[in-house]
Amino acid sequence: MKADIYVSLKKTVLDPQGETIRAALQGLGFGDVEAVRQGKHFQLLLASHLTREQAREHVERIAREVLTNPVIEEFSYRLDE
Repeated sequence: MKADIYVSLKKTVLDPQGETIRAALQGLGFGDVEAVRQGKHFQLLLASHLTREQAREHVERIAREVLTNPVIEEFSYRLDE
């Protein structure tokens, strides 16, 4: 089973890198881009013997305890067979 984990800054946290990217895009002629929020993407390949529920529990724990700073970041994930 494969897990895709997406980590991004909470909406209440300023994102200077995202703002720099937005400004660069507008300078390149992409004026319709009003905002950019940058983040991180992780792909995990999980052991095949795990049930979907076990995989969900592992991914949530890894994301919460290892991959994110809960003060300023949030995560979402997707599991694929």
